[in-house]
Amino acid sequence: MDSFIDFFANMTSIQKLIWIISMMTIFWILEGAYPLRKFDYRKWEHAKPNLILLATTIIINVLFGLATVGIFNWLEQSRFGLLNLVELPVWVEMVLAVMLLDFLAQYVVHFMLHKVKFMWRFHTVHHSDTNVDVTSGTRHHPIDFIFRETFALMAIIIAGLPLAYYVLYRILTIFFTYFSHANIKLPLWLDKAISLVFISPNTHKFHHHHKMPWTDTNYGNIFSIWDRIFGTFIYYNPFDIVYGLDILDKEKSNDILYQLKIPFTYTKKSQ
Repeated sequence: MDSFIDFFANMTSIQKLIWIISMMTIFWILEGAYPLRKFDYRKWEHAKPNLILLATTIIINVLFGLATVGIFNWLEQSRFGLLNLVELPVWVEMVLAVMLLDFLAQYVVHFMLHKVKFMWRFHTVHHSDTNVDVTSGTRHHPIDFIFRETFALMAIIIAGLPLAYYVLYRILTIFFTYFSHANIKLPLWLDKAISLVFISPNTHKFHHHHKMPWTDTNYGNIFSIWDRIFGTFIYYNPFDIVYGLDILDKEKSNDILYQLKIPFTYTKKSQ
């Protein structure tokens, strides 16, 4: 177990980048072989704005990582945080850490991104994609991602997490982000079985429906249990889903400048 912890504690930026590229590539290939929907679009043209936004996400993630080195050192020395109040097996601590981060840094902040009008303006960029595929998981306005990172930092301090647990959470988040956004068709029984505990591809697709109430459901990233507990979980026919947002110009879904300006320019109310 110590070697497992050490691996994540000492994981380099290059290793993390390789993981991102590997997960995107695997699901890119799978959605080509087993598509849920056959989109009439140029895949690389669609991917371009999403990959540009991925680059901004990576930069922000690196900057936050540099800024939080001191916080992780302080937590280790001060023994501050919930996990330091009790003695638990390491594997239990890791599970609890991932669950807490998924709840605060994914479900809670995602819920707020939909309900707080100022935050929603930035989150609309993620929902503006009219052809949801694996690259859509990287489609976040930079300020949207800063909101998410801020909540992750709060979770780290509250729980008193060591760096290794946080990196493990990041690795799992990358996998589930690409898995849930990928345009892949799983057997319905398998997708539903996965959705009992985790966010499956079909489960997250309802969240990308072009209008409410489906848009305001299935907020989770790793676990679906938060949506089930708080009554925001749905599961219907995935072929009834229409991607995008009815408040934005669908013709500019791949226009990166339009997407970056959306939070500051659109005037129609979404809530």
